[in-house]
Amino acid sequence: MELGCLSVSHKRANVEEIEKVAKEDYFLPILSSYPFHEFAYVLTCNRFEIYAVGFAIYETLFKLSKDLGVEKIAEIHVGEDCVRHLMRVCAGVESMIVGENEILGQVKNSFLKCAKKNFVGENLEMVFNKATQVGSKIRRETSISKGALSIGSAAVVLAEKVLGSLSGKKVLIVGAGEMGQLVARAIHRDVEKILIANRTFSKAEELAKKIGGVAVRFDKLEECLKLCDVVISATSAPHIVISRHVVENAVRDREKKLVIIDIALPRDVEESVKELKNVELFTIDDLRAISEENMKKRELEVKRAEEIIEEEIEQFRVYLKDLEAKKAIDAMYSLAGKFVDEEVEELYQKLSKLGLNEEVKPMLRAFAISLIKKFLSEPTLKLKLAARNGDLELINAILKVFGDGNVSECSDEKTAEGKSKGIVLGGKAES
Repeated sequence: MELGCLSVSHKRANVEEIEKVAKEDYFLPILSSYPFHEFAYVLTCNRFEIYAVGFAIYETLFKLSKDLGVEKIAEIHVGEDCVRHLMRVCAGVESMIVGENEILGQVKNSFLKCAKKNFVGENLEMVFNKATQVGSKIRRETSISKGALSIGSAAVVLAEKVLGSLSGKKVLIVGAGEMGQLVARAIHRDVEKILIANRTFSKAEELAKKIGGVAVRFDKLEECLKLCDVVISATSAPHIVISRHVVENAVRDREKKLVIIDIALPRDVEESVKELKNVELFTIDDLRAISEENMKKRELEVKRAEEIIEEEIEQFRVYLKDLEAKKAIDAMYSLAGKFVDEEVEELYQKLSKLGLNEEVKPMLRAFAISLIKKFLSEPTLKLKLAARNGDLELINAILKVFGDGNVSECSDEKTAEGKSKGIVLGGKAES
């Protein structure tokens, strides 16, 4: 078994390319047709990633990239490099806005979503748990997130650069979710007015109350566009929420510039809006310059974060290698466990003739299990050592001899059915 990751992110793709592939109704049917033993996906405003466990993982992920139409913009990480990549993602090192805090929660939520759908097993659970722990540790032990921008606050910085200042300006925030709240918190209080529009009006009211803004109903967007200088749209809607028609009507008699910044994925604003007079439309792609400035301020913290990641990888490496041996160990215990009940019953029938009743059965069973554990303890240690030394030949031989059954309850090595899948480290990686 191998662990691998297919990544499409801001590093090699623009927002349009990410938007095209990062739709569940598009990628899930394709992904589900592949013979992965486990998989999970991560979706953010500038990232689409698939983590999977299976055989010939590099070749399989490369084929998947072609089926998804992203082979020219995707990165593939395998084995240890995959774990390292996920740790970097959780630490905010791979983010467009380096150090941003939102990514950690987004990874956790994505994993939980996949877990609820039964896409993941013990291997990905272990890898994701470790990566999120490392992400939290880096934020505690470095200043990588201290004063860091978020995508939301970067959008506000961009608006200030375009207009020179937001002082005395009217700002409309479309969307009162997590990203909309980040935008709201980042806006300086010297703006003239902040309007909040959201599909669920009560959420708009709640956010407006927190920041001293004004909640507006979603069907009043056109009227709000007529009044405002800046619009920052950050909904989670799967479709366009600000159409060209609406913007065109709003700016028909307008002389001053209207700045629209769309930080949603999929995008909220119809692309052709940028063709309208007195309208400037920006997307996540336009935050790259701000990202570069942010990165320069955090170079030393990124270096420290990378050192922590390498320390954690070193400690984690032994555990990953032990998984190599796990399937073979499980197979030994499983085969041995199949005969426990049969042998205990046969021995009991003989002992019952000597006057012993059924109360002796638990003792016989405990003896059988103890004998199996002691008998297999030495082979278990040797298999773990073989995995750490990269001796896959021995592991494969044990699997061939003992088969690939499920583990019986006689073993401390017990795992749930279908979960005993080891991971191979190493292999090819493309970046």
